[in-house]
Amino acid sequence: MTIQVLVADDHDLVRMGIVRMLDDDPEIQVIAEANCGETTISRTKQCKPDVVLLDVNMPNVNGVEATKRIKQFDNNIKILAVSSLSAEPYPSLLLKAGVSGYITKGTPIDEMIKAIKKVYGGGNYFSHEIADVLAKNVLDDHKNPLDSLSEREKQVLIMVVNCQSTQEIADQLFVSVKTVNTYRYRIFEKLGVDSDVKLTHLAMRYGLIQTG
Repeated sequence: MTIQVLVADDHDLVRMGIVRMLDDDPEIQVIAEANCGETTISRTKQCKPDVVLLDVNMPNVNGVEATKRIKQFDNNIKILAVSSLSAEPYPSLLLKAGVSGYITKGTPIDEMIKAIKKVYGGGNYFSHEIADVLAKNVLDDHKNPLDSLSEREKQVLIMVVNCQSTQEIADQLFVSVKTVNTYRYRIFEKLGVDSDVKLTHLAMRYGLIQTG
């Protein structure tokens, strides 16, 4: 029996390269691909893969929200997050959302295959960088400023720093524009910033978004 996998990544060359390498393993079959969050969700509903190999930072719907929505309609589908972002709050947010594993984009293909098979079998798999971050979260009493935010506030923050408009955020979260603005005000107040530029700088400092 082969493991049916959906590969989601908005970079075509990266996605195609992963697909080619996975297809070389006789125990894995790539049954679908997706290049954005919404497509990932819709194709997962259609194809019902065993494992979704999910890029964390994609257009339309980010990895955290995509994970939650997939888990809502089928909790049996395993999700393995893949990202170049290893710093908080992504690992904790994705773990809470329901991923079974989280590996970095620098992970060798043999380790990626091992991770896919591990989560398919009901286990969890985290690359060393991610495991270290999660362990530090548990053992270290020191909190970074982002820890003061609620889970929903962190979601909104991620969307803001990814340049999504207030209307886009409202549509994605199924709330009003007024509600989004309330979240933004709370985020600014808790983090001590007064503009999107300062918010973005803070997000870059704590590894929420890539700097290059």
